[in-house]
Amino acid sequence: MSALERTVRTGPRLGLSANAILADALLSELVSPGPELWVISAWISDVEVLDNTQGMFDALFGEENVSRYRLADILAKLARSGSKVWVATRPTPHNNLFINQLNSNLGPHPGLSVIFDPIEHEKTVCGNGWMISGSMNFTANGLGNNEESVRYVIDVAEVAQARLDFAARWGGPR
Repeated sequence: MSALERTVRTGPRLGLSANAILADALLSELVSPGPELWVISAWISDVEVLDNTQGMFDALFGEENVSRYRLADILAKLARSGSKVWVATRPTPHNNLFINQLNSNLGPHPGLSVIFDPIEHEKTVCGNGWMISGSMNFTANGLGNNEESVRYVIDVAEVAQARLDFAARWGGPR
């Protein structure tokens, strides 16, 4: 399969946000979970990523009666489905709030590994054959308020290389 790629510049002046890109990518991961998902962000928050107020995604969530899903909800669901979820972020009180929420949603689980790296600055989420990267942190400002450049790519070879790079940096699977 050849690579598919799009760069989107977001922000209030352009009237675009990255919310839909992230939601679509995570939905694809929920439909067909890969062996691992990497979320790398210097700053990370438990942002809302999926609006299910119309019940359009009930088939994915079964008996759960939640209308809005946050990032920690989706990552916990992926870990419970068998994906290994890796989160790499800076060791800050702000990021600890997200990690605490993720741990609260998931409980002790071998499907989650959190890496605190004081010099981490990359912003990437890397799933099953796809990757979103760019200037955007996974925060409310990054997803909806700041002007950002976000690259969405579907390319098995590029994603495989990124995973190897992440494993070399933080000790994940090779």
